[in-house]
Amino acid sequence: MIIAIDGPAASGKGTIGKRLAAHYGLRHLDTGLLYRAVAKSVLDAGLKSDNKQAAIAAAQALDLSHFEEAALKTPAVGEAASYVSAIPDVRAALVGFQRSFAAGKPGAVLDGRDIGTVICPDGDVKIFVTALPEVRAQRRAAEYRATGRDIDDATVLADIRKRDERDSSRSASPLRQAGDAVLLDTTKMNVEEAVKAAIEIVERAKKK
Repeated sequence: MIIAIDGPAASGKGTIGKRLAAHYGLRHLDTGLLYRAVAKSVLDAGLKSDNKQAAIAAAQALDLSHFEEAALKTPAVGEAASYVSAIPDVRAALVGFQRSFAAGKPGAVLDGRDIGTVICPDGDVKIFVTALPEVRAQRRAAEYRATGRDIDDATVLADIRKRDERDSSRSASPLRQAGDAVLLDTTKMNVEEAVKAAIEIVERAKKK
């Protein structure tokens, strides 16, 4: 079984993806980490995130077996990832890995922004997770504070809005809900409620 989860930043798709994978005994891939790893590589080289050649080279040479997740989840890397992920050749370099991961047994849960539309268009279950920008900003700011970073909600909200605009307007694999994806709005849900709703979506799909 392949479960494709898409949605904007801080909508809850990553948490839902991990929990669904554990619930159904599937492997999980947060595809956003791939783009964050590319972005970090570019930044570590002292270059700007809009350096296309550096980003493409980083994507093609990326060691996908090693991730330092904490280092990839900083505000700076997240901002840079939004730029490099809009580069068509960067996305093309990472498509094969994502599809191979999805095809492996016993199945997988992938979350990102183009899973149901590009990576796994024939996925068994597709879920589009969203929430109001203000709520997503509060969640992301809380995540940062939990790691000791001092950041305010207004700054994060501005970043969320910019990323939403870039992700939905880019020419390469823009963020959009697949025609056959089920919408899951987590604005008024806590984690347990959102996971329960996602499981219900999967169970309904399995019965079809």
